Amino acid sequence: MKIAIGCDHAGIGLKPVLLDYLEKNGYEYEDFGTFTKDSCNYAEYGQKVAEAVAEGRFDRGILICGTGIGMSIVANKVPGIRCAHCHDVFSAKATRKHNDANVIAFGERVIGAGLMLDIVEAFLTTDFEGGRHAARIAKITEVEQKYSRS
Repeated sequence: MKIAIGCDHAGIGLKPVLLDYLEKNGYEYEDFGTFTKDSCNYAEYGQKVAEAVAEGRFDRGILICGTGIGMSIVANKVPGIRCAHCHDVFSAKATRKHNDANVIAFGERVIGAGLMLDIVEAFLTTDFEGGRHAARIAKITEVEQKYSRS
């Protein structure tokens, strides 16, 4: 599984812990930045990760900012992305099972490293259930296409 990673200056503190986890567990990943604590625009990094996942170059994306809210908003503007804003393991599992989320966002100012790793593990190891949920995902795609300008 290939993972696209992105954060802003408010999420950079958790990123080394995340990258270490991915390496130790054999995940292939690319870090789209940011790489410093200098103030930056989260939208730039959220967009890069979301586009990489939407284009099929990566299977999943993980975004970190201060709260996770801004990153999830920008990621969900990219057609084909279902980004879930999660701060607990139950939600991370549920969004994979029911929503087939392909990107997750969370906030460094909201969760610690241990909880982040539990959430990431749930997100990366939980499968989409399909079945009745597939029709709901199709409806989401239909709404997305209705409002798409491309």
